[in-house]
Amino acid sequence: MYYLVTGLWPVIHIHSFMLVTGGKTDVWLVKMVGLLSCAIGLSLLLCRNSESRLGSLLGLCSAVSFSVIDIYYAASGIISKIYLPDAAVQLVFIVAHGYRLLRGPKE
Repeated sequence: MYYLVTGLWPVIHIHSFMLVTGGKTDVWLVKMVGLLSCAIGLSLLLCRNSESRLGSLLGLCSAVSFSVIDIYYAASGIISKIYLPDAAVQLVFIVAHGYRLLRGPKE
């Protein structure tokens, strides 16, 4: 749900999104990332009860990607530090999806 909600926000109301996260020059790109986040969230929701570990792989790769961007660019001063709490959430997702991948399929 996290990816779905956070992805929809800039698509539905870009002005409130930019009030919180700071101004953006390429609004189309912000909305594209939002829609990709929605696609990830919907995919994770649909496969959450699956025996397959592909959902966890998608969740892990997505969380690593979002957290690396959040941390690197917030630390560089390119994006607002408001993205660091998102990085913390992504780190929780990394642990959760990593655990599911490492423990193997359900017996």
